[in-house]
Amino acid sequence: MSPSRALIVSVVMLLAACSSSTPEQTLVREAADALGGAQRITAVNTLVLAGEGTHYNLGQDLRPDARGQTFTVSAWRRAIDLAKGAWRTELTRTPDFTYFQGQGAQQQVQGFGGGVAYNVTPAGAASRAPDAVAAERRAEFYHHPVVAVRAALAESVQLGGSRGDGNETLLDVTTGDGQRFTLAFDRVSKLPTRVLTAGEHTNLGDITLSTTFEDYQDADGLKLPARLTTRVDEFATAEYRIGTHGVNEDAGNLGAPADAAAQPAVSAAAPANVTGESLGRNVWLLAGQSHHSVLVGFKDHGVLIEAPQHDTRTLAVIAKARELLGDKPLTTLVITHHHFDHTGGLRAAVAEGLKVITHDGNQPFVERMAERPHTRAPDHLAQNPKEPDIGRVGSGLTLEDETMTLQLLPVSGPHSETMLVAWLPRDRLLVQADVYSPGSAVHSFAGKFLEDVRALRLSPVRIVPLHGAVVPFAQFVRDAGG
Repeated sequence: MSPSRALIVSVVMLLAACSSSTPEQTLVREAADALGGAQRITAVNTLVLAGEGTHYNLGQDLRPDARGQTFTVSAWRRAIDLAKGAWRTELTRTPDFTYFQGQGAQQQVQGFGGGVAYNVTPAGAASRAPDAVAAERRAEFYHHPVVAVRAALAESVQLGGSRGDGNETLLDVTTGDGQRFTLAFDRVSKLPTRVLTAGEHTNLGDITLSTTFEDYQDADGLKLPARLTTRVDEFATAEYRIGTHGVNEDAGNLGAPADAAAQPAVSAAAPANVTGESLGRNVWLLAGQSHHSVLVGFKDHGVLIEAPQHDTRTLAVIAKARELLGDKPLTTLVITHHHFDHTGGLRAAVAEGLKVITHDGNQPFVERMAERPHTRAPDHLAQNPKEPDIGRVGSGLTLEDETMTLQLLPVSGPHSETMLVAWLPRDRLLVQADVYSPGSAVHSFAGKFLEDVRALRLSPVRIVPLHGAVVPFAQFVRDAGG
């Protein structure tokens, strides 16, 4: 066959292939061309990205609606093995705000490989993350345009659901092994703009995890984004500015370290261990693990302070509280502050019919958390729907009868501006969360809290922390430098 005839045959075959392509396949092919071509993309085995960035403090900021607390991220490095479906991120981050662990730099190593999600401490100890984290990290593997488009080019892929969204076109992708994500393209440049995957969150319920791609630059025959922004729904969680793109560089072994891989998989929250320690007549510390609660018994009912972590912990705490109360009902939950680790059981308490009392500034937060859908992993409230009954604390609130007095007092500081502490004058007990945790290496908030206690003219004998052991007030004063 002559060269000219061969060229004609090739063109005819190409046109036939193009004419038989679905609109979805055309979208992917155009995106591949914009990135550098399908052949170049499929030749990429590894990516090694390095740069710096910013982390945000989702669920732990000063107020429920605040987004100002950040960490400065340096020495950020992400290595991706496209053939093995593995990745590893190493970084150093330094808080730009008063942090409970102090202001020192923190090293983090996280990864996913061989179906195992893992974390490595600065000392080198590796641990296996729970299955829910592994599912999220497996999905996160596709949160880079080269990885996502390469997956969308595979013969085993299923493409569907293309639709317009402003300046973008969105396309649903299901890989051969069942992973699902949505890939968005710029209508003009055809470059990928973001990847979205469905997820679930203890507090937020059904969520969308996304990574946005911006500032594309040429790198080794490809166009690669120099800015990545990750979000949970509309909340930014991290921004990374990439200084170097290593294509097909040695990424090292990205699989889980042997110690982590050998650990058993964790498919659900560990069983809760709840102990009941008497702190006085009808006052108990419900401890046993990292997050504590306090039960206060009145003449004809009980009040629980704090519903932490998740359904498993809080439902066990509620069961223990009811056991200790005997024939008196548990009627009320007091939330000290809005942080996610201290409100992970809020929805369980609502489902159990408890009235929720919180700082005035937290009311919209409580309402939003109770309303959010939890369909992917139905929690206790999703299975037992109830409307929240919310009590608000402004300048203070006193709950009392002839047997007990409980004062709820607002304090504002560098940990939370919508914080309550609980004062039990009969026993001179002061209950608080996070502003002072005995046994911690640093006490970032203790000095300000000591000022608050003195301004309120309280005279505690003991401090009851919701992290750590109950200690004499004198020890707190020493730790606070007062």
